Amino acid sequence: GSQGGSLATCRGRRSHCCASAEAETQTSYASVQQVSSAEVRIGPMRLIQDPIQVLLIFAKEDSQSDGFWWACDRAGYRCNIARTPESALECFLDKHHEIIVIDHRQTRNFNAEAVCRSIRATNPSEHTVILAVVSPASEDHEEASVLPLLHAGFNRRFMENSSIIACYNELIQIEHGEVRSQFKLRACNSVFTALDHCHEAIEITSDDHVIQYVNPAFERMMGYHKGELLGKELAELPKSDKNRADLLDTINTCIKKGKEWQGVYYARRKSGDSIQQHVKITPVIGQGGKIRHFVSLKKLCCTTDHNKQMHKIHRDSGDSSQTELHSIRHKNRRKESIDVKSISSRSSDAPSLQNRRYPSMARIHSMTIEAPITKDGLRRLSGNEYVFTKNVHQSHGHLSMPVTINDVPPCITQLLDNEESWDFNIFELEAVTHKRPLVYLGLKVFSRFGVCEFLNCSEATLRAWLQVMEANYHSSNAYHNSTHAADVLHATAFFLGKERVKGSLDQLDEVAALIAATVHDVDHPGRTNSFLCNAGSELAVLYNDTAVLESHHTALAFQLTVKDAKCNIFKNIDRNHYRTLRQAIIDMVLATEMTKHFEHVNKFVNSVNKPMAAEMEGADCECGPAGKGFPENQILIKRMMIKCADVANPCRPLDLCIEWAGRISEEYFAQTDEEKRQGLPVVMPVFDRNTCSIPKSQISFIDYFITDMFDAWDAFAHLPALMQHLADNYKHWKTLDDLKCKSLRLPSDS
Repeated sequence: GSQGGSLATCRGRRSHCCASAEAETQTSYASVQQVSSAEVRIGPMRLIQDPIQVLLIFAKEDSQSDGFWWACDRAGYRCNIARTPESALECFLDKHHEIIVIDHRQTRNFNAEAVCRSIRATNPSEHTVILAVVSPASEDHEEASVLPLLHAGFNRRFMENSSIIACYNELIQIEHGEVRSQFKLRACNSVFTALDHCHEAIEITSDDHVIQYVNPAFERMMGYHKGELLGKELAELPKSDKNRADLLDTINTCIKKGKEWQGVYYARRKSGDSIQQHVKITPVIGQGGKIRHFVSLKKLCCTTDHNKQMHKIHRDSGDSSQTELHSIRHKNRRKESIDVKSISSRSSDAPSLQNRRYPSMARIHSMTIEAPITKDGLRRLSGNEYVFTKNVHQSHGHLSMPVTINDVPPCITQLLDNEESWDFNIFELEAVTHKRPLVYLGLKVFSRFGVCEFLNCSEATLRAWLQVMEANYHSSNAYHNSTHAADVLHATAFFLGKERVKGSLDQLDEVAALIAATVHDVDHPGRTNSFLCNAGSELAVLYNDTAVLESHHTALAFQLTVKDAKCNIFKNIDRNHYRTLRQAIIDMVLATEMTKHFEHVNKFVNSVNKPMAAEMEGADCECGPAGKGFPENQILIKRMMIKCADVANPCRPLDLCIEWAGRISEEYFAQTDEEKRQGLPVVMPVFDRNTCSIPKSQISFIDYFITDMFDAWDAFAHLPALMQHLADNYKHWKTLDDLKCKSLRLPSDS
């Protein structure tokens, strides 16, 4: 950036606002003459870097924040100041700043490391440099280690110094170092995109012939999945016996001298067939003037064999005419059954960070969150089309529906006597109800909370509604079936029984929460949002790749409810009540979308927990400013409640926790299998059934999502039993991982 320029250019800085109304942020636009775009080169690419954007996160204005502000002005950077963690996150997601400076000098206003972690959990932060401003160590203390800052996601530490030139020098060094490097790395994504879409098969290896990259065209030609190749030495792969004996030596001698080799070579596909290829191998000189990589381009030779080969490859990857036939077959089948087509919802106001590549911590776990399917469900996903083949009125077999709640079979009644306990075993209920736990648990819980009285509907209507909802969960899913819905309903009811939760919500909130829990995953296809977007499914197209499943669950739940008076539990409430209830249900179900996880948790902590803690220090008050009469906080409490209920598996007793971990893993494995079969991007490569460590996946899920969220929820709702289970279960997974065991239990236990 160019230097110089007068301080006057920022005089209007207080008036600009970035992000939302609640966000207290200020923006400077450095004068046009100052702001320069820099030209950057990486290899043969020429890039123009826009003016650098800097975000300062300081709760209060002081000489240090002013130092950075004027330094930005002098360097020609665009600068925003955010005063709260929420406004900071919102502003960052809006602008994607290259440099963020966070005040780490005192913890009174916000926790700088938590702010850094919440920003690092978003996709765009992968290429952002985050700086911690720290107080200088006093003489009697030795200087603190920088490791905790690095672990929290900071890149650098800046000792408090409000001199403009010190701030300016720091920012300029960051720009010419990390920012420029990140800018080049970001450009590499375009090169990989080109390679991924290139029709020629490309393989890149290290100088000692370890495979580092293959593109999709290579996978198709050779019949391997990249996961089977990356990290392997070329020598480990089966060779064709059709080559001249000395050919490999000839190639090696040539490329080791740094010369390109071109010629014809026989390769062996995974299936065992030999195929003849035109190959061009180019050595790439890297650091120190040494050969660092070899790039191989491969084309099939045109022979009659090749035509057969191409036909076979085409067959393997499923050509378009077959996909069309497949979807026509589905459309015909659709007409035969009474089924639910995807019907659009009017709006989805939940923009998402979904389907961009996540950095660091959120990437590791964009995986374990939205969940996945087993063999039976696959017929619903043909190529690029997602088809509903469920019959709304299907009966679920063995048990005839009870006429009234008193006709519930005694074995079920007996089990349900224990439903108010956190340790209630939902899998026993699943077994004894023949996979219809939702209807029975729903009748019991809704009756305990007086839902029929509140809605002014008969128990027969409620029962019909529960039946329709349960029929629209897919029993073929390993995890996202009606047992998961019943489990989330159970947890929600348990949380609603807690003193402080009860004291904070009205009956309308309680009813909305129970309904939201019941419908929150209805018609889940056992595939994640990312999968549906990558496959170009009808649902992803309908909802513009945004909160696809969550929008579908709510929209479908309301469609199914109002389409038939027999199951319309809302038919007797007045319009205003209905609108309020509907809004609350939609808000809660959309809150289960995990791309906004950190945002929801941060808002809850800042708006509910912190004021409550302050209040309790000052006076002996039970619910602080959380309670009735604070609608904004009631919304945050309901979101937090359904989010915790949705992923409470790690806080259940160990046996239940293990069963859920097995089920979610099976769904993710099935999705990965399906992605490989269809040649789609593998969204969660760790969930490969041949290599996955389930304990590791559970540990990272708990570390990234569960611990902070349940700490916050426990501080509000007081849940000692859950926190104890969480600690015990974490220890179980850690023990297995320490013993290098990849399964749910030690072999001796199972």
